[in-house]
Amino acid sequence: MSISEREFNAVAAAKPKKKKREAPFSLRFSFEQMALLQSAANGVPLGAYIKAKLFDEPLEKVRRRNTNPVKDHEALGRVLGELGKSRLSQNLNQLARATNTGALPVSPELEAELRQACEDVKALREELLRALGSLSDGGKP
Repeated sequence: MSISEREFNAVAAAKPKKKKREAPFSLRFSFEQMALLQSAANGVPLGAYIKAKLFDEPLEKVRRRNTNPVKDHEALGRVLGELGKSRLSQNLNQLARATNTGALPVSPELEAELRQACEDVKALREELLRALGSLSDGGKP
């Protein structure tokens, strides 16, 4: 065995051993107790909530997503149905292609159709915002 191998073995043997992690502690709660805890935790993970309460630690503020963003399922269904029936993406792609190649002749009829399409898209947007609860009945977000 060479000197470098012996040095390596000495260094490896001197390395402190990692301590084993302690076994987790578990508690059993009844359904009612669990419901009370979840209600009191108000979105904070239960483990963090219990530790904070047990050891008088401050609770960190939890950022939550909106758990129920749809206010009007019927309105959302109407919007999705209209989007499904429309060929909006294909038509916009064809318009963009024709515009880029210079093959889009602008006539008064075409201008009227484009304005109507813009109004239709605006109506779909407003209906979608209303369904999601972001638009009041007055029409302003």
